[in-house]
Amino acid sequence: MKTREHPPFAPPPRPDNDGKTLAGEVDEFACWEASAKTPMELRLKSGECWRGWNFGAKRSVAGEVVFCTAMMGYPESLTDPSFAGQILVLTYPLVGNYGVPPDETDELGIPRYFEGSKIYPIAVVVSEYSFVASHYSAVKSLSQWLEEHKVPGIFGVDTRAITKRLRMEGSALGAVVVGSEPAPAWEDPNLRNLVAEVSLPSPKLYAPPKDPDDDGEPPLVLAVDCGMKFNIVRYFVYYLRVRLKVVPWNYDFTKEEFDGLFISNGPGDPQKCDATVKCLQQVMKDRPTLPIFGICLGHQLLSLAAGCKTYKMKFGNRGVNQPCIDLRTGRCYITSQNHGFAVDDSQLPDGWHSLFVNANDGSNEGIAHKEKPWLSVQFHPEACCGPVDTAFLFDEFLRILRSLHGKNLTTIGYKHPQAITKVLVLGSGGLTIGQAGEFDYSGSQAIKALREQQVQSILINPNIATVQTSKGLADQIFFVPVTPEFVTKVIEKTRPDGLFAAFGGQTALNCAVQLHKNGTLKKYGVKVLGTQIDSIIATEDRDVFKAGVESIGEQCALSACANTMEEAKKAAKEIGFPVLVRAAFALGGLGSGFASNEAELDILLERAFANSSQVIIDECLKGWKELEYEVMRDSKDNCLVVCNMENLDPMGVHTGESIVVAPSQTLSNDEYHKLRAVAIKVIRHFGIVGEANIQYALDPNSKRYRIVEVNARLSRSSALASKATGYPLAYVAAKIALGHDLVSLRNLVTRCTTACFEPSLDYCVVKIPRWDIDKFPTVERTLGTQMKSVGEVMSIARSFPEAMQKALRMVNEGSVGFDESWYLRARTSAGTSKDNNIEEELRCPGPLRMWAIAHAFEVGYSVEKVYAITRIDRWFLGKLFCVHQARKRMEGMGSLAALTKAGPEFLRRVKQLGFCDRQIGKCVKETDISIMKLRASWNVRPCVKQVDTLAAEFPAQTNYLYLTYVGDQNDVVPLRNEKLAAHKDSLYDTAFGKGRLEEESAFSLPFKKTPLQRSTTSPSWSPKNRSAKAEDPPAFDLNEDGQKPSFIVLGSGCYRIGASVEFDWSSVSAVRTLRETGHRAMVINCNPETVSTDYDESDRLYFEELTLETVLEICNFEQPAGTIVSVGGQTPNNLAPKLDKMGINILGTAAQNIDRAEDRSKFSAMCDELGVDQPEWSEFVKLEEALSFANMVGFPVLVRPSYVLSGAAMRVIDNEDQLKAFLGTSAVVEQEFPVVISKYVEGAREIEFDGIGRDGQVLNYAISEHVEDAGTHSGDATLLLPSQRLYLETHRRVMHVAAQLCKALNISGPFNVQFMAQEGSCSSMRTLKVIECNVRASRTVPFVSKTLNVNFIELATRVMLKQDVRPAPVYVYDFQFVSCKAPMFSFQRLSGSDPHVGVEMQSTGEVACFGQNANEAFLKALIASGVKVFFEPCGILLSLGSQEDKKTILKYLPFLDEMGYKIYGTTGTASFIEANAPKRKGASINVSTLANAVTQKKPNVISAMAD
Repeated sequence: MKTREHPPFAPPPRPDNDGKTLAGEVDEFACWEASAKTPMELRLKSGECWRGWNFGAKRSVAGEVVFCTAMMGYPESLTDPSFAGQILVLTYPLVGNYGVPPDETDELGIPRYFEGSKIYPIAVVVSEYSFVASHYSAVKSLSQWLEEHKVPGIFGVDTRAITKRLRMEGSALGAVVVGSEPAPAWEDPNLRNLVAEVSLPSPKLYAPPKDPDDDGEPPLVLAVDCGMKFNIVRYFVYYLRVRLKVVPWNYDFTKEEFDGLFISNGPGDPQKCDATVKCLQQVMKDRPTLPIFGICLGHQLLSLAAGCKTYKMKFGNRGVNQPCIDLRTGRCYITSQNHGFAVDDSQLPDGWHSLFVNANDGSNEGIAHKEKPWLSVQFHPEACCGPVDTAFLFDEFLRILRSLHGKNLTTIGYKHPQAITKVLVLGSGGLTIGQAGEFDYSGSQAIKALREQQVQSILINPNIATVQTSKGLADQIFFVPVTPEFVTKVIEKTRPDGLFAAFGGQTALNCAVQLHKNGTLKKYGVKVLGTQIDSIIATEDRDVFKAGVESIGEQCALSACANTMEEAKKAAKEIGFPVLVRAAFALGGLGSGFASNEAELDILLERAFANSSQVIIDECLKGWKELEYEVMRDSKDNCLVVCNMENLDPMGVHTGESIVVAPSQTLSNDEYHKLRAVAIKVIRHFGIVGEANIQYALDPNSKRYRIVEVNARLSRSSALASKATGYPLAYVAAKIALGHDLVSLRNLVTRCTTACFEPSLDYCVVKIPRWDIDKFPTVERTLGTQMKSVGEVMSIARSFPEAMQKALRMVNEGSVGFDESWYLRARTSAGTSKDNNIEEELRCPGPLRMWAIAHAFEVGYSVEKVYAITRIDRWFLGKLFCVHQARKRMEGMGSLAALTKAGPEFLRRVKQLGFCDRQIGKCVKETDISIMKLRASWNVRPCVKQVDTLAAEFPAQTNYLYLTYVGDQNDVVPLRNEKLAAHKDSLYDTAFGKGRLEEESAFSLPFKKTPLQRSTTSPSWSPKNRSAKAEDPPAFDLNEDGQKPSFIVLGSGCYRIGASVEFDWSSVSAVRTLRETGHRAMVINCNPETVSTDYDESDRLYFEELTLETVLEICNFEQPAGTIVSVGGQTPNNLAPKLDKMGINILGTAAQNIDRAEDRSKFSAMCDELGVDQPEWSEFVKLEEALSFANMVGFPVLVRPSYVLSGAAMRVIDNEDQLKAFLGTSAVVEQEFPVVISKYVEGAREIEFDGIGRDGQVLNYAISEHVEDAGTHSGDATLLLPSQRLYLETHRRVMHVAAQLCKALNISGPFNVQFMAQEGSCSSMRTLKVIECNVRASRTVPFVSKTLNVNFIELATRVMLKQDVRPAPVYVYDFQFVSCKAPMFSFQRLSGSDPHVGVEMQSTGEVACFGQNANEAFLKALIASGVKVFFEPCGILLSLGSQEDKKTILKYLPFLDEMGYKIYGTTGTASFIEANAPKRKGASINVSTLANAVTQKKPNVISAMAD
């Protein structure tokens, strides 16, 4: 049959649509206020009641309450006759987003965009109704449409709680009651013959369009209408091109002549359709060769006619993600269903067999006769709404009609999986822009899968800060660069059977491709597991990819590949400006950008060719919607979409830079499922096995779309999708790579359903990237096609405004949410407009664009005006405008008294819109504590909800939680009251096996050791009562109920420069230690890239904000025994004093002592009291005081704010003008804590001391040394451990001062002290000064822990639990190796950045390697950090500043000359070398002079590099 498009058919383009009326001019908050005047209730006959507000018609009705888990397609669902007589609860909380299409009919006279001629449910129940509607096809709102059909709607109720009630107790009779009206009489629609009510009254014939290629009359199919959906008509007539005679349900068709018989879907009890069953039985008796096909109710009727029995299900299957297994092939398909009755297949009559079975509940999904052409299925192959994966059943029916023989299905033959015993896992290396912590998460999941299969794992990853490189996870870990040279050596040494290349980002993928091309994998017999290298190359090579896509009838953006500048320029002219320039085989949009003319093209081409040998020129799709689908496929060709995501930003901004919303909010059913079907088709075509990501551009005014790219590996979006849905993509992908299929794997959340399913979400997720562009003043701030973000956050909520505001606070702790204050504060350092022009700020998207939109609304911009500038969909803008209007309403109140007068319902509503107490307090000129107290008095509190992957349709023992105000029922009880689930072990039950309880193995070392005697000296400051304690308190024990005590660990929040994966390692280490030692652990974190937010790492995961309000709410609910703040970096540490003030038990060092260390002024004063040397300092309030001090000690000086991470807002100041300018910035002026100015010491060596304290005594420590002099931030410095150049006396001084500080601060837990030492030739010339002390886990803790083989955080956690832990001293002189930690910089991805390091941190990650000496370790670390070291003879440029540096290099010149390097020097350096006349074997060493880069002289540095 000729290929034809599957219905339903998308509406035609409408550039001038009704968006302005339905969204641009809608004040949603005012609409809510109007609706709140008409309260409604949903009442169940059993007595439960939920209160909400009205939309649609204002009338009371009664019927059967059922739920549907579809996330889109409400126009299709509401016109499905199978819902007749029912009150429909939609589990997805955001409904009405894309309005309702026109009520027009097609050529057949049936509604073009609906499934029935009217709305069939008698009422609709939703959580959040969207008054704002945005879609090119929409002509009216959902509320208007319901009102036209006199159907009431209720919103503002906890639909998840209703769904759980129906799931547990079964479908129930209920009523929707308006206001104070009396409730209507209870009515059970199943007692009526609903089929008779919805069936057409008389026969009707539909003829297909004429097909010039098809001679003869098409077959005639008689369809019995029991409530048939119109898409079935479309399939038969438009797709199969048959004549279709539709007859009423009770029509006697036994004497009719036709070629095939079809029995449709419909509502109610099949036993009511006795007339249809009798006719069926007669036809089956009289015409045994007549093809018969039944769907849904038609399946039940055919089964009854065959002699089967049916039964009423507890709550029915009503959704679009039901997995059904074809028993002929074993393939599993995702199907759409809507039925409350099922066929009992336990006693099928002779001659019949089951055709499909439900992979979740085991119920029958289809039967077929063994010999006769009779079959039926319970699901909808023509699904609308829903997937059409089983539409081939219509093709099978047509083949039977035409008596065409051949295979019904094309399947993949079964292959016995090859035995794999050892797998090499390639990691991603250090974190960079475009490749961050998500690969620690995915790699850890892969290792988990290998351990479960008892397959030995070999990991190559030099990123020492990651969880996956922890001892006890992988069987072998190699801290070497992920390059073909080093990986080949590991393969040669370990001889693995298989290779995982998809879990380490582009680094691992590129390395695997090179190993494949150079024959290494073939030589050593290493099999690539999962997607094969040829498939990877086909998706990475743009020409091959485009050809592959076009071969299956799909279309990419117009593009051309170029290998030279000339080819690229020619391609740009042919495609037409503007064009998108991209580098092939590059990550994070490296070297890409938009060019509007030839001049801009030249600049971009130069950059792109510097990063790749191939450049792609693409058609410009700016302004189109950008969408992503995460697809999973196994070797049996089972294929499913785990998650779809919509970028809030239109095309033109790299997806890694975009704000992403999951699931998509503005796609209609046909758009969603069309792109879903295309995704599966593309993934199958390229032969991807495992997980893949496909990106689309979609025209917002038509059905046109383009495929942007496919990532045949785990990606940043994969980690986001895993956390957004609860579906562990990396884990399942690893299992598939090892030979498992999706059907046999279990859903790890429900533990009772298959992994071959598509998650249904009953919440909304928002991801916002984090930028630190303000650290790079010379970098272009506008966001484009090249990534600049360094991290991201993810929020979960049950309304879009709630999720958005939470995410805005997560990504910037200084922000209160969606309001202009953060924009006004930060626009000077991070805005895209140099003169603070708001229109320019909106037109050129930057890191502040959300807050800039808030400012635009504040100064009078309308939704339409913002839309015209940004092209952000009106739906998103309308929701943000609702937040703005709510804030204006509160600002109009102006006082707490007025807010109190507005009442609890108003306060609850603004909380549902995501307002935090701080934000509300700011509006009404009150403190956040006052708002918190008002909420508590009214019991306006958030509820705890679960992420369970199936929208509460199945019971889930999941510990994956979030808070929301859109709801009124908690899904869980406090952990302290929860009995352990059957699948939980009483001890450490993460994916990596049981933990240790023996202290000896926890701290065992391969070195000699002598136990330290524990000091009994009383500390100066006790954690709580500030008095000395004579003895240790007892360790935590079981609580009153005999349950294990529970603790909360605060995570790191989003990754940023200065707070990265090392704090996730610390958090995970603390959690694992808590569970190892018999306690329960909860995590609060908001970073989707982390292992700590993997729900099986802890007993409970709260994916939530790290703010005072949220942590207090969780603590109020959970009542933990204690909270750990010292392992997540600066963000949780900053909360310690506030949490302590509110009565939260902080484990470890007391909050007031944390404050003494963090407050620069208090800390400096304490050092003076202790006699600890430090650079001269002064606290200042006035500029004159700062100037006076600076002039007194002499410039340069260092300005240091308090409570900051990675040297944020820290500056070295060289003169008065710089000091005046810097002290005027918001980073300094708006500080809550004091700012200190100190003398900047030059030429000193920096030293790091990492230690664990117990009641003020140092329990364990490590001293590492910076390669660079002080002045380079410790995060940007290269570290050596053990230290290589320090005098023994300096070692002793460092230990003595650190012990003094530990005692003074009474530290119990981790701490880090940074020193600077000036090393003279004799003792009197040596000085040691303290720079700062961090009373928390530091950036270097994973490095020292793994180098010394002592987990410092495990030790610290046991100390905080008050366990009697023995110290494990390390003797550095026993080490036979050196470890070197090197920073990873992303300057190459930040166009215009100045690659100059200083006191404010700029590196994005780190690596560490080991060597027999410092030189070997340093060189390996350098290579691992991405520095290209050429061992073949080439040129080396020397440009050295100080005379000391120039003298130092002289002794190394003979070595460089001997190795064959040609030596170049800038003018000053070359002159110095020539003057000293270095020689090798008596011959002079030649140095070529190059002029400075900014001069016109030739040769200069630039011209030489170009040559």
